[in-house]
Amino acid sequence: MKQGLFTAILIVVTYLVSLGFYIWMGTTPPDSMFHAVYQGGPVVSVLMALILMVIAYIVERIIALNKAAGKGSIPEFVKSLKQDVDQGLIDNAIAKCDDHQSSLAAVLRAVFDRYKSLQLHNVTDRAKKVSELEKAVEEATIMEMPLLEKNLVAISTIASISTMVGLLGTTMGMIRAFTAMANSGAPDAVQLSLGISEALFNTALGILGGIMGIVTYNVFTNKVDRFTYMIDEAAFYIIQTLGSSKSED
Repeated sequence: MKQGLFTAILIVVTYLVSLGFYIWMGTTPPDSMFHAVYQGGPVVSVLMALILMVIAYIVERIIALNKAAGKGSIPEFVKSLKQDVDQGLIDNAIAKCDDHQSSLAAVLRAVFDRYKSLQLHNVTDRAKKVSELEKAVEEATIMEMPLLEKNLVAISTIASISTMVGLLGTTMGMIRAFTAMANSGAPDAVQLSLGISEALFNTALGILGGIMGIVTYNVFTNKVDRFTYMIDEAAFYIIQTLGSSKSED
């Protein structure tokens, strides 16, 4: 499914769910917590939709990054590959990459494929081999990074939008509160409490959505950085070893 279509469907589904939940809260007893949230006004449904979107993206990123981590321990996988490279067992290393099915394995497999191609064309110059292998890493990494960073911009955007929408709801609630105070020169207690309630609940939900988005974005960005570091570290060792190698599996 294309990213734009996925996002559009997610927006529609989360808003319909949050709107339905918002309408249901209006039917709850007046002294219940749900009804108190309902008093926050229609902006509450938008804020709940944004929070649901963050949760959906969290689930998607957890699944995607777990898949990118592949099967088994990455440190053990890298150690095993280094042993194969040291022994010149390139085909064995390729088989392990295919079995691991991680982003790291995809990048390193591109390196091994490029190395075998260089061997096939009898390229023996070390500088040229290292240069070609580095290009293979760069090309493969460019292909993998969009998968690792997917939806991170959306999460960051939701964090900012949630705070702004919460501020909008707060402002609308304060307008209602001050309008109640201006009626007939004396405050309307009911309308005043409704305005303050609307302001506070929108503030709380906006802050909650912002916190969830910011924390999630930082956590997943850190995971992507760790993936990138592991790729660079493993690729550097393997490239240097293959660049000096004169044997083939």
